[in-house]
Order: sequence, then C-alpha cells, then structure tokens
Amino acid sequence: MASSSQIEQGGSARRIDREALPASSPRSRPSRRGWWQGYLFILPTALGLGIFSLWPIFQTLYFSFTSWGAFGGHKWSGVANYRHAFSDTELLQAAINTLIYTGMALTSVPIAIVVAALLNRPGMRGLTIYRTLYFLPVVTLPAAVALMWKLLYSGDYGVINWLLGLAGIDGPYWLSDPNIAIFAVGGVAVWSQVGYNMVILLAGMQTIPRDYYEAAEIDGAGGFRQFFWITLPLLTPSIFFVCVIAVINAFQAFDLVYLMISPTNPALTRSQTVVYLFYQRGFVENNGGYAAAIAFLLMVAILILTGIQFRLQKRWVHYG
Repeated sequence: MASSSQIEQGGSARRIDREALPASSPRSRPSRRGWWQGYLFILPTALGLGIFSLWPIFQTLYFSFTSWGAFGGHKWSGVANYRHAFSDTELLQAAINTLIYTGMALTSVPIAIVVAALLNRPGMRGLTIYRTLYFLPVVTLPAAVALMWKLLYSGDYGVINWLLGLAGIDGPYWLSDPNIAIFAVGGVAVWSQVGYNMVILLAGMQTIPRDYYEAAEIDGAGGFRQFFWITLPLLTPSIFFVCVIAVINAFQAFDLVYLMISPTNPALTRSQTVVYLFYQRGFVENNGGYAAAIAFLLMVAILILTGIQFRLQKRWVHYG
C-alpha cells in the first residue's frame, strides 16, 4: 500500500500540473464580434435563398388555395384547386407523359457511361475534340436544338424519313403522331444530356487509382472484367449524382415540348409535360390558382422521388 507521504506528493504534483496549464486565451473562445462577422459573410447568400427560393415557395403555396379572376384578382377558395387537380384527366395524362420523358432521359446515363469509358482510354488521339463534340449539345441554345430536330423529324422532307426511305421504310410523322411524339421529344432530351453526364462520369473515372487496374491485369482480368468489377462499383457516386440531376431536370421539362409541339398539334395532349400544362393554365388561361397547385404538387413529387433515390442509394452506391 502507498504511504501517506506518497499520496500527498501525488496530490501536490497534480495540483502543480493543473496550475502549470496555461489559461485559455480570449482568442480560443469565439467572441460575439466573430459570430457577427460570420453572419455577415453568409447574409448575401441567405438573402438570395430567402427572396428567390423560400419566399416563392410559400407564395405559391398560398396562391394554390386561391382562385383568380380574368384581371388577376384572387380570392380564397380552400382546397378546390387540389380537388380539381386529383380529378383532372389532362393533368394525369401530363404526369404520365412526364414519367415517360423521365424514363427516356435516364437512358442517357448508361449511354454516357459507355462514352466516358471509351474516352477514358489512355493514349487516345483526339480526346479533346471528342469531348468537345459530345459536350456541344449541352451549351447549344434549346431553341436551336428544337429547330434543328424539328427539321430532322419532319414527315415530308426530314432527313430521318429520307434515310428510312432508302431502306424501304415509310417513316411516320414523328411530331404529329400522338403515339410517338413524346418519344421523339424524349430522344432529343437524351441527345442533349449525354454530353453533360459524360463529363461528370469521365471526371469520376479519372479519380479511380490506376493501381487497381494494374493489379487486375496482373491477376489476368481483361478489359470487360475490369470495367464491371472496378470501374462501375467505384463510379457509383457519380452515377447516383447524374441520376438525381437527370430526374429533377426531366420533371421540369418545358422548352423542348414548347418549341417542338405547337398548340394546334394533335399530339399535344399526349406529349405535354406537367410544366407545360402549368404554363398553359397559368399564363395562357390566366388560372393562376390552379397553376400554383400544379407547381406545388410537382415540387412535392420531386422531393419524394429525390428522397427515395437517396434512401435507395445506400444499397448500391459505394463511397471509397
């Protein structure tokens, strides 16, 4: 057992150690001035988000419970707009069209993966030129893209039907047939988005260490096995990102439908998206309350789908 003198010496040593510790300086604790400086730095961003993002959301929610007159005045109508929305067959058809458009837009992801893998080969000549050509549709104005593809899709003098005619196939009227118009517009969306997805996925591929591929080559793994066992698993974070962005952008599709499908087109009902219907109700028919209800329901649908994607990504996305 330790003697009383040893215990006293240990206690005095601990007191000396505590006394020898330097007192915390004023700079180690955040002062009020430091907090206010931090708030001032984030104030411009917070104001921008509040004015241009949060406030319009609450304003749209309020307008969705109102009915608008011919001259812009509005009055409270309760949930009448939402009751009408859930019984509106045209809105239901627009939602189906949007889902079809979204499904086609997601096909740009596997195409972009293949293109990125081909452009990621070491020692490939003209790599910068190929990247520029694939990314060019992304930076092209939507009006120019829609006009070009509208000419290509023309049933009378379009290049696509001319090529089909060389093979003895009678091409349809791509943008006037209600059964295929939405697929024609979706094809343009795929063509437009492959370049953006390719750049993101190519950047993800280039972050994969070469050591993995060298070890696989030593073990005798070929190019296909390396792609499916190394590239794809380590590329899942980038794939998840482009999938989320593709779904959000597809649900907000408007410009291609507006520019390629005219209001007198017989295929309009089978090809208009939810955002296009929102435009028709709000800005053409001046039914702002119902348009606000459509916009709020669309926002809720995007939030739910994005939440499902984030929940499911735990099963297939591999970080690190």
